[in-house]
Amino acid sequence: MKSFGELEVLRGVTLEVESGSIFALLGSNGAGKTTLVKILSTLLKPSAGTASVNGFDVGTQAPAVRASISLTGQFAAVDDVLTGRENLQLIAKLRHLDQPDRIAEDLLVRFSLADAGRRRVATYSGGMRRRLDIAMSLIGDPPVIFLDEPTSGLDPRARKEVWGSVREIARRGATVLLTTQYLEEAEALADRIGILHDGTILVEGTLAELKALMPPVQVEYVEKQPRLEDIFLTLVDEGGSVASPSDATAPSRPEPHPQVQR
Repeated sequence: MKSFGELEVLRGVTLEVESGSIFALLGSNGAGKTTLVKILSTLLKPSAGTASVNGFDVGTQAPAVRASISLTGQFAAVDDVLTGRENLQLIAKLRHLDQPDRIAEDLLVRFSLADAGRRRVATYSGGMRRRLDIAMSLIGDPPVIFLDEPTSGLDPRARKEVWGSVREIARRGATVLLTTQYLEEAEALADRIGILHDGTILVEGTLAELKALMPPVQVEYVEKQPRLEDIFLTLVDEGGSVASPSDATAPSRPEPHPQVQR
């Protein structure tokens, strides 16, 4: 539980994240997602209740919790004056790790930033900045990673790039708590999903378990039109080399696709 004066921000939040999995905490703005992350990362103290991270109590063992985690906030915490490589080297030195140059090179390759490693971060796109930010959070191999709305404000292509980075983190064995307000993001990435609303976890489970909560559906076949995101990604990835409407000599009949109605 967490209150600010008479305002209750979190109440009745109970969840457990399995080691090595991605847990998505889904909720709208103001639901309490960031407040929960701040409590778990020892930046805020709960008003009541207990919580532990990697086996350490966030109230009584805060230093041990901090040594076990890395936090990527809603805004990329990178230095625009430094290059991508220098940002990574700086964090490695602050963590007192050996071979900061090698660590930086390895992460630049892992996050597809090797070609941009010598450029100042001020020249990076939003997706590149966010990938660098996540790479910086992995220095020292913390077992628990908090990602607080990591794709907020990014375009569709940059979001997909960040999704690949998150999957890479989990593939290497880290436990990831991801907060998001994007339903498709939770669906694409999470092993388990919790829905947070008004400071309370309404439901928690796998995607299949959450789908099972809905009533049976009736399937009808209709034409499926491309989404605007599909059009955007196709044009960007293929350099605009797609047929324009005027190129078509005769309309073709598309294959029917299922549409779900409740």
